[in-house]
Amino acid sequence: MASNPTVNYGIIGVGMMGREHLVNLYHLCSENVEVVCIADPHVPSQQLALELAQSFGRSLMVFSDHRELLDSGLCEVIVVSSPNMTHYQILMDIISHPKPHHVLVEKPLCTKVADCKKVVDAARRRSDMIVQVGLEYRYMPPVAKLIKIVKGGSLGKIKMVAIREHRFPFLVKVKNWNRFNANTGGTLVEKCCHFFDLMRLFAGANPVRVMASGAMDVNHKDETYDGKVPDIIDNAYVIVEFNNGTRGMLDLCMFAEGSKNEQEISVVGEIGKGEAYVPESIVRFGFRSEGRDGVVTLKAEDDRIKYDGLHHGSSYLEHLTFLSAIRADGEKSPAVDLQDGLISVAVGVAAQLSIEKGRFVTIDEVMDDTEAKLLCKS
Repeated sequence: MASNPTVNYGIIGVGMMGREHLVNLYHLCSENVEVVCIADPHVPSQQLALELAQSFGRSLMVFSDHRELLDSGLCEVIVVSSPNMTHYQILMDIISHPKPHHVLVEKPLCTKVADCKKVVDAARRRSDMIVQVGLEYRYMPPVAKLIKIVKGGSLGKIKMVAIREHRFPFLVKVKNWNRFNANTGGTLVEKCCHFFDLMRLFAGANPVRVMASGAMDVNHKDETYDGKVPDIIDNAYVIVEFNNGTRGMLDLCMFAEGSKNEQEISVVGEIGKGEAYVPESIVRFGFRSEGRDGVVTLKAEDDRIKYDGLHHGSSYLEHLTFLSAIRADGEKSPAVDLQDGLISVAVGVAAQLSIEKGRFVTIDEVMDDTEAKLLCKS
């Protein structure tokens, strides 16, 4: 049986997450994958990526501008892992380029709903490209196991989804770009689009309105950058209502380092309940008819993972899935498509607006470009 031809990758943005993708792709070398080029205007990031590649016995072509990488013709696939506020223009440049490139873009798709919609519309005209959004929490083994349990129907019709993330503050990024809402889209877009995506998966429905309460109470208050104080919230409660009657709730705290688990997920149906814990990698499920004594506890593992990385193997599995879609040559859709990315951003934007306005915000409000008008009035 003939082996698959080598797939050449380029990475745009080689800060912390870009280098994480570089290592994950190196661990996919048995799948005939090769990272051949990178683009990043930040010279120290370029150097760190080169040193990392050299430690694997690899070399990279380096560009300072992503458009130079596109014009080089060196790669068929691009990973976009640059700062959030750069995603829109980079994606539009990739999509409009004469040479087709398949794309894996880090979350969030863009920082604004209007920009997400423009990317979705532009990509529709490129049937020769696959664009997948990096909502990789779906692939964490305990989360994937819980998704399988829920989709199997054994819990009955899902009524409630609760996700708690109690963790450490935002990490330091290049030029501290992630300290400001204007760059990130806001904490509930930047960080929590993952969880809104999971809620939608578990609910099997689309969100209709959002209510949130949150603030910047502890972190970054004593920091200043070019005379500006960060404005990213560090804790929030978010309620999401779905069009099938399911409700979701997010409990976010980013000054909770003293936690056994970073993520705890609970999904309750009419006849049963399932839970997932990360990083313990534990899944529990039980049924009303059997009570507490009938609760089953499983250790969730995935033998395909060759590199755990920063996200418990989920980035590795994300790349495997994306590669499978690429090699299907149009016969397989991306596992996480642009619509998924758009909706996850829309919920985050609605939550940020709800905090500012002190009221429910409908998804229709942010999807019909009222978002920009509301922000201008803030």
